[in-house]
Parts: sequence; C-alpha cells; structure tokens
Amino acid sequence: MNFNTLSGLEPKCENMIGFKLLGILDVQRTPCARDAILHGAGGSVAAGMLFFLSTSRVRRSFDVGFAGFMLTTLGSWFYCRRNNAKLRVQQRVIQEGIRNKVVYEGTSLDPTNRPRADAPSGPS
Repeated sequence: MNFNTLSGLEPKCENMIGFKLLGILDVQRTPCARDAILHGAGGSVAAGMLFFLSTSRVRRSFDVGFAGFMLTTLGSWFYCRRNNAKLRVQQRVIQEGIRNKVVYEGTSLDPTNRPRADAPSGPS
C-alpha cells in the first residue's frame, strides 16, 4: 500500500490527456517539445513581422514566418535534447562515483585513505 497516493501527494497522471500536435507528437509527455514549439512560434512571428515591415509583401512574409518557425523549433529542440543528454551523462558519472565511494569506503582501495609519503608507514 502506497501512502503517498492515499494522501494525494502524487499527481494523477492516468486521467490526464496529453495535447497531440498533428496527431503524432504528444507535447505534454515529450521532453523539450513544449519549449521548442513555443520558441518556434515566437521565431515565426518575429521573422514574419520583420520581413513584412521591411518589404510589405504578405505572401513572402508568411513563407519567411513559416521558415522561421521550422528553423527556430528544430534549433531549440536539438539544443534542449543535447543539453538533456549531457545532463544524463553527468548524472551517470556522479552516480557511478557515489556507488564506488560507498563500495570502497574503509578498504585499502579507498583513494581518500592512501598513505602519504611524509607519514611513517608503521609503528616506530
């Protein structure tokens, strides 16, 4: 019996329906998807409006806005995914170090328990 679910501390994810973009990408459950799409929307508006203000061509401004959306979304997506991968690698290294520290603590293999050169090696 899990007491966290009885007290209501755990969020109820079973009933939540995720938002699917184009029917394939579940934005709520996919890492970095929400931020990438929001950044893409901002990039789209900025690129389209700047192009329209400089040229006054509506159709071409839409095309530039769409290209801005695609480039900004993909750039943000890959940047976030790369940072998440680096973070997972760092976490794995730290967990391995902690695991080794716990295993080797107090033994002759403990790197923090090495005898120093200036200390006497035995009883004098």
